[in-house]
Amino acid sequence: MAHPMSTIPRSCDLKDGHPRVGTWELLACAALCGLGLMGSAFPAERPRSPQAIKQLEIQPASLSFRFLGEERKVLVLGLTESGEKVDLTPSAEFRSPQGIVAAEEGFFLAARQVGQGRLEVLASGQTAELPVTVSASAAPPLNFIRDVLPVINKAGCTQGVCHGAAKGKNGFKLSLRGYDPEFDYRALLYDMSGRRFNRADPARSLMLAKPTMQVAHGGGLRLEIGSRYYQTILAWISQGVTYGHLLADQVAELEVLPAEIFMHGPGRKQQVAILAHYGDGSIRDVTREAHLTSSNTESVVVSDQEGVEGIRKGEATLMVRYEGRFLTVPITVLNPQPGFRFSRLPQSNFIDSLIDQKLEKVKIQPSPAAFDAEFLRRVYLDLTGRIPTSEATMAFLADKTKQSLKRAKVLDELLGSDAYVDHWTLKWGDLLRSNRKFLSQKGMWAFRDWLRNSIASNKPYDQLVRELLTSKGSTFENPAAAFFRSARDAKHAMEATTQLFLGVRMVCAQCHDHPFEKWTQNQYYQMAAFFAAVGVRPGFESGEEIVYLKRSDNVMKHPKDGRVMKPEYLVASTAAPPIPPEGDPRPALVDWLTSKQNPYFARAIVNRVWSYFLGRGIIDPVDDIRASNPPVNEALLNALTKDFTDHNFDLRHLMRTIVSSRTYQASIAANEWNQDDAINFSHQQPRRLSAEQLADAISEVTGAKFEFSDVPEDFTANQLPDPHVGMGGFLDLFGRPQREEPCECERRSDVSLPQALNLVNGPTLANAVAHPEGRVAKLILSGASDRDLAEELYMAALNRFPSPRELDLALAHIQKSTSRATAAQDLLWALLNSNAFLFNH
Repeated sequence: MAHPMSTIPRSCDLKDGHPRVGTWELLACAALCGLGLMGSAFPAERPRSPQAIKQLEIQPASLSFRFLGEERKVLVLGLTESGEKVDLTPSAEFRSPQGIVAAEEGFFLAARQVGQGRLEVLASGQTAELPVTVSASAAPPLNFIRDVLPVINKAGCTQGVCHGAAKGKNGFKLSLRGYDPEFDYRALLYDMSGRRFNRADPARSLMLAKPTMQVAHGGGLRLEIGSRYYQTILAWISQGVTYGHLLADQVAELEVLPAEIFMHGPGRKQQVAILAHYGDGSIRDVTREAHLTSSNTESVVVSDQEGVEGIRKGEATLMVRYEGRFLTVPITVLNPQPGFRFSRLPQSNFIDSLIDQKLEKVKIQPSPAAFDAEFLRRVYLDLTGRIPTSEATMAFLADKTKQSLKRAKVLDELLGSDAYVDHWTLKWGDLLRSNRKFLSQKGMWAFRDWLRNSIASNKPYDQLVRELLTSKGSTFENPAAAFFRSARDAKHAMEATTQLFLGVRMVCAQCHDHPFEKWTQNQYYQMAAFFAAVGVRPGFESGEEIVYLKRSDNVMKHPKDGRVMKPEYLVASTAAPPIPPEGDPRPALVDWLTSKQNPYFARAIVNRVWSYFLGRGIIDPVDDIRASNPPVNEALLNALTKDFTDHNFDLRHLMRTIVSSRTYQASIAANEWNQDDAINFSHQQPRRLSAEQLADAISEVTGAKFEFSDVPEDFTANQLPDPHVGMGGFLDLFGRPQREEPCECERRSDVSLPQALNLVNGPTLANAVAHPEGRVAKLILSGASDRDLAEELYMAALNRFPSPRELDLALAHIQKSTSRATAAQDLLWALLNSNAFLFNH
């Protein structure tokens, strides 16, 4: 039996972009399904036959070998008349008349003799030439950093499940993913009196005998005797186990060929080549040793032998990792359906222009703007957390002013409203952990008031952050200092700062260099050192605390060797202010942090705010900005960031810009070209109402006032100060965050069976609908006709009138019922359990 939320009956489907309400005979089914959305199943797609090849493109355009035996991978791409690029590497033939190079397995070419020549490439009836140079005959001596550590990493010895685990395996520990070459070198050569290698007989070295299973090995077979990697380690031991030079032998930069992958339909494959650029200026092909993964395995899969393969239309990122360096390559598997022609829709601002550029490139047609009623409900929820009243909706729909002008007028009204201040105070309270658990009750109220005043005055974002991070003194007198009550020590303060204001998660670098980013363990403690002198002690009043600068124990020490870590910026900049050697370094940190030249600060908040209006970030998750998690539209994020800084970090300007765009105002109704697009913002995605939005919407529609303890009588759910004020568990069930982590992930927007059952059978909705002073009771007592009754309930709940069919069903249900009041309550209950009410669409 299918899960009750896995499908939705036709009565709950979406038609012409409007969520429909079910027939009353299916009310219970509609209610149970009301928290789901109609899914779309797409059949497996067949690869489209490529067009005729008109010429070949070889990557790289020339080959330079440093010594005999060195191997380089060559990619052969075929260009069609329409501009498509097809990977012909597997079928290509290479001819070297001078015998300088020879083809090897895996599409590699190996240097065979010193000299220069031109390699002939044949594929798909076309030919091309590739210049080749082989410089020297003797290979340089092997060293640990450049040659051996990559082999150990590729074999999996440094993985977290093997010797890279926190405590190692079977008494032998290596650094995770080889992030600390010196530690690994010493462990292999000097640990256990150097018994892991044998200078006299290198082949009998334990570091070869174990992974080849000549000696029992818990990790199983990792190397075959005589294999390429086996021979590398054997030769290194034979040559004297040289360590290498950090500057010359560590990777300075990675390069991936091709730099972008476009597949014109599923079923296509593309080989890739990975080049490492070293500190001494040399280049090496490291395709075999690099680690490749796909960010979206539903659309793209990756394997060492097959390269990149498109499974179904969509987008993904090829993540390349090699020796602490990371690089990403965008991959697009285009819709194979012929006949696409991009139809340009009206553009409201630069957002639409940049969105359309990407959509046209990936063959996606955007949806047009939503109808007025849909737009009004959406923008009310997004800017104020509340649905519009019936009166506001009627007035807006009756306004015959030009659409763009009347929508702009509404935006201005909402951005200047008290409800806007309430809504964004709630959001910032979530992120900044405004919670009496950390701040005390009086401190929590003081911090909430500070947030409200900051939002009401449209305080520039950089100023708000400056006041938080440089705060000190009594948390009652200077509420911004409450930031350091929930982040009480230097490490927690640093982690919260980087995650909230830079979108960077540093927590992984506390114990070792970050496994998926460029951040090192040293950088973690250098950034934490900015907060090392900040202390928190009890104040004079109950619940009061004082943020102060410590005179002792005010330095940050590295956990490995105890050395004192000096504050250093996460990203170096010539414009960064000097860090004072003594005193409070936080003002210098904030000058660097909030600078318009900081590559993360403005970008992080722009991306976060965008996600509040479009359902996901341009980079997603919004607080995980890293090289291996690139934006889906780099040009858009850059333009929004520049506009934000050009307007001096004005958050209201940023919001107005976003909600004024056609992209934000687009319908949820999809077309044949964008129906499965979930990342390029070609149409709006329905979003379940948040816990507070849902509670306030139920209260507004039913006319029932919910009662909250410890707050003024007229408080709405959107105005509640922290998670310790509730309404019988309803808000927590629907995902209200507990405000214990500075992470968007604390607020849940999931859909669950307990939520559906609470709405169908729980007391919150049932009591609100049947409230003796509620909307239904007042309509019945006023003598409203059956038609007026149905239309008023539709307008209140969905901010639109019922369709003719919906009106007929409603009237039929009311007229056949023995009680008009009960029938009206049934109708309202059904409306409040429908997708149209439960989702922001």
